[in-house]
Amino acid sequence: MTKNLLFAATISISAFLNAQNSTEKELEFIETPEQITNYLELKNFKENKLITFNEEKHKTIFAKELFGLSRGDIKTVKTNFEKTIYKVVEKTKTTNYRVAYIYLDGTKYSLTDLNTLRTKIINEYKNGAPFDFLAKRYSMDENANKGGDLGWFVQGDMYPDFENEIINGNHSLNAIFTIDIPSKNWYYVVLKTHEPKEISEIKVLKIVEAIN
Repeated sequence: MTKNLLFAATISISAFLNAQNSTEKELEFIETPEQITNYLELKNFKENKLITFNEEKHKTIFAKELFGLSRGDIKTVKTNFEKTIYKVVEKTKTTNYRVAYIYLDGTKYSLTDLNTLRTKIINEYKNGAPFDFLAKRYSMDENANKGGDLGWFVQGDMYPDFENEIINGNHSLNAIFTIDIPSKNWYYVVLKTHEPKEISEIKVLKIVEAIN
């Protein structure tokens, strides 16, 4: 009788452990974008998602742990109520760019007045006024609150004419220059604050499961 009970308990524990590891086993075979999409549809839960981590933007201890994994590696985090499984499905490095800008609305100024104002802004900067101060004073969009800092971006993130001048305009570090987009009535004073930088990104498949 005792042997039978021990055997039954062993079988129950084994089944429990197999159930706990089944998702990790499934994830071992998930690699392509199509497989990821299909798997997320199968595991239909709002917490299940594909997340992109950028090494420059995500600096938490946990993010650093994920960046330390290789492509295909799996990390499982458990609490009393649920476990969360992370699989690194892609690791890349992309060229990022960074500038600060002052935006001027072309519908609010004549072109003559607008260019006069931009000349004034550039002269104030060259005479020692900090660019972030000038952005907060003159820029006409919400980014003024950040001192005009655009943050890191990759090719394709910005409006093409704006992006092209930053990427291909051959501007040196700390150069200040203008960008005109007359079709949109967008006019800028731009400061190149950083050289282009290769930044690592990872795509991580996140799956959350309740622990019964």
